[in-house]
Amino acid sequence: MDRANAKMYRVEDKYDCSAQIMYQLQRRLDGVLKADGNESTKEGYPVTSLYFDDFADGCLNAVRAGCDRRLKYRIRIYGNSLERINLEVKEKWGSRVLKRVRPITEREMRRLMCGQCILASATAQDPAFLFNLAIQTKGLRPKVIVAYERKAYVYAPGNVRITFDRNIRAGRRIMEFGAGEISYDLPDGRNAVLEIKYDAFLPEFIAQLLEQNSLRQTAYSKYRLCRENC
Repeated sequence: MDRANAKMYRVEDKYDCSAQIMYQLQRRLDGVLKADGNESTKEGYPVTSLYFDDFADGCLNAVRAGCDRRLKYRIRIYGNSLERINLEVKEKWGSRVLKRVRPITEREMRRLMCGQCILASATAQDPAFLFNLAIQTKGLRPKVIVAYERKAYVYAPGNVRITFDRNIRAGRRIMEFGAGEISYDLPDGRNAVLEIKYDAFLPEFIAQLLEQNSLRQTAYSKYRLCRENC
């Protein structure tokens, strides 16, 4: 990765994390770091995402193969509300990520869910452009709903963001995305993960707060977990 491109990407490290360890780490961070702006209660907030893939499941297979560079396409809402709908394309390059985000309307969301393009600027910086391109050339379609509860902390220097995601579950009825009540399956295996994200550096005092001998770095993918269990 060259230095010019490296400035665009954030480090994203993931760790297996039991409920007990999550509780201990959150107790350390409470009162030291601020909660992010999405938080609605002290426990955090619900996140629901609709993930897309192409006709050949290229995104899923890239995760399975551990490809160094890959894309994920999704629509994300918070608190089970359609008041704020984000269109996102997440590019992973080694341990670094670049996320392109823009708000969309419910009408645009429904069009994408039906395999139809929406208005977009002619630049790869616009996630709608990347969605449209994948719809037209690869048959991009919605595949699975991924939902979980998130507790997140932020720290401005280094643009640090620490998230604890728990109760990860999968939804099969993809066309019901955005509805108030959706039935979910609870996937087998791990259903909690700690993610540490930052730009150029992680402040030493935060690294010390997160020190835990039982933490193990992982290539955990919520999308893969939910797709394979559906």
